[in-house]
Amino acid sequence: MSDRGLTHVALPVSNLEQSLAFYAKYANMRVVHSRKSENSGTRVAWISDRTRPFVIVLLELGEVKHPLRPPTHLGVGCASREEVDRLVAEARSEGRTVEGPTDSPYPVGY
Repeated sequence: MSDRGLTHVALPVSNLEQSLAFYAKYANMRVVHSRKSENSGTRVAWISDRTRPFVIVLLELGEVKHPLRPPTHLGVGCASREEVDRLVAEARSEGRTVEGPTDSPYPVGY
């Protein structure tokens, strides 16, 4: 596969381990590369669902001054509406901020 075009998006996180657990559970993403910057000491993890040549790069900064807030989001495809409903219910039971699900016309979906 070619790595031309959009290859990654980098997001600051305050707790790398919690973020890795979140993306593993809710987006089926796993670490494909990790390191600690020799210059800044920042821990970095590249995560992917391995379905395409694209990763999310998580940068542990301690304090995140500008977190992602709705309507900003990352979209994750699910196998069924039932899977979406199950994941939303789990996220709500964990006290996570959840907006939706929303049923939108193509190409957005449920």
